[in-house]
Amino acid sequence: MTAKEASTATAQPLLQVENLHVRFGSKPVVQGVNFTLHAGEKLALVGESGSGKSVTALSLLRLVEAAAISGQARLNGRDLLALSERELRGVRGSDVAMIFQEPMTALNPLMRIGSQIAEVLQLKQGLAAKAAWAQAVELLAATGIPEPAQRAQAWPHQLSGGQRQRAMLAMALASRPKLLLADEPTTALDVALRGQMLALLSDQQRQTGMAVLLITHDLHLVRRFADRVAVMQHGQIVEQAATADLFARPGHPYTRQLLDSTPQRQIAPAQDDAAVQIAAEGLRVTYPTALPGIRGWFKKGEFAAVQAASFTLRQGQTLAVVGESGSGKSTLAQAVLGLLPSQGQLAIGGQPWQQPATRNSPANQALRRVVQVVFQDPFSALSPRLTVEAIVGEGLRVHAPELGPAERRQRVLQALAEVDLHPHAFPGLLERYPHEFSGGQRQRLAIARALILQPQVLVLDEPTSALDARIQKQVLALLQQLQRERGLAYLLITHDMDVVRATAHHVLVMKDGAVVEAGSVDAVLDAPQHPYTQQLVQATL
Repeated sequence: MTAKEASTATAQPLLQVENLHVRFGSKPVVQGVNFTLHAGEKLALVGESGSGKSVTALSLLRLVEAAAISGQARLNGRDLLALSERELRGVRGSDVAMIFQEPMTALNPLMRIGSQIAEVLQLKQGLAAKAAWAQAVELLAATGIPEPAQRAQAWPHQLSGGQRQRAMLAMALASRPKLLLADEPTTALDVALRGQMLALLSDQQRQTGMAVLLITHDLHLVRRFADRVAVMQHGQIVEQAATADLFARPGHPYTRQLLDSTPQRQIAPAQDDAAVQIAAEGLRVTYPTALPGIRGWFKKGEFAAVQAASFTLRQGQTLAVVGESGSGKSTLAQAVLGLLPSQGQLAIGGQPWQQPATRNSPANQALRRVVQVVFQDPFSALSPRLTVEAIVGEGLRVHAPELGPAERRQRVLQALAEVDLHPHAFPGLLERYPHEFSGGQRQRLAIARALILQPQVLVLDEPTSALDARIQKQVLALLQQLQRERGLAYLLITHDMDVVRATAHHVLVMKDGAVVEAGSVDAVLDAPQHPYTQQLVQATL
């Protein structure tokens, strides 16, 4: 035992959770959970989707609606579960702060980013408005966000996913909490920025003694960051150990299953003479920007989000586009999908988008059937008001209006069967709603919705980043199988190098809107030439 571990073992815990139970109606979701967390310690709570990780963290602050919570959660000896709502409001955001998994739904869409951070500083630290704003900009800068003063003026929808997550982190750190509950805090970040976040959190711990309860499915993150690991399955903690011990000698079969969840490469070799599905030459995407001073009255400036990108994607191949948050990956994908106007040459199946690509002309509508998309977060991508049948069959109403209800339903059932969702396993499958499925099952619904139109190209925008390791492996295996059977071409937007190695034939590396390196997976990842590519590869080791 090290000196730090010995000191931690004898010190009074900052947080002590005993016999925690959480129940929705008659259904138990957390059962008899026990753990301790000391000041300055980092505990990772890992497990598959639906295991009870997030509910456990949320229940500590009684943020789980309509849940019956029992047990004890003592913070410095004070039982959080016994506090009144008024007393608990004083704890939330002060002694205990939280970073939520999906920043777009956690941030106020009607307030600028800087204002949301400054509001915390004014409420919790009593700062004046001007001082709070200045400190909000400093907090944004500390998270590594580029141009923090400018980003502070932005609305949430104007930031990339990674930038929104860093803004959430800045907001959580604003009150200098004793305990930070971090629910998948790096899901939307590329590997380089994950390293920055880990360094930032570690630095905050050294300065303040803050403890971190990390909810995650990223085992690489756990290995690099956590002091201890608690593994949850079916609402119970099945194993707890020091991080090094757990990875070296996992004791529970479920833990061993989680550690054996690295994606496997099961793709057909690239055929260089296969039909070209996407051809781009000098592709450029720009946004208008305001110019300072009187010039801004008469003309707009220009920001190039994608600069002269050139690539080819053939039938049965996967092209992975990697790069940090804000590098232009998702903008490139939106141009390919015809959701953004672009300059240069871009053809889908030999046919160019009629500019502006956003125009719904007959030619553009025909191309939208050829290229479909699977988004990063299936929960926000699927309408909560529509049933499975309506969601999966929605594209048929637009692109195949001649089909009757019976034939359309049959097509929906076929698409669901292709992604291993069957009525015998899910009674009343077609009448169910998205919230009745796990994260991995919702992503399968999203894939079925894309497949029903029999596209030639799928744009996969971080399709597994919101999934735990075991479910990620299953979804990737499904995508690989569909590619082998259908000859689908995949444009994969990702920051996960394990996913790239498992699924991609070729790689495009982007930084600041420009392609800095391109080539086969082996050439780019095993012998990277550009310093930025070397940095990305090194961050995954």
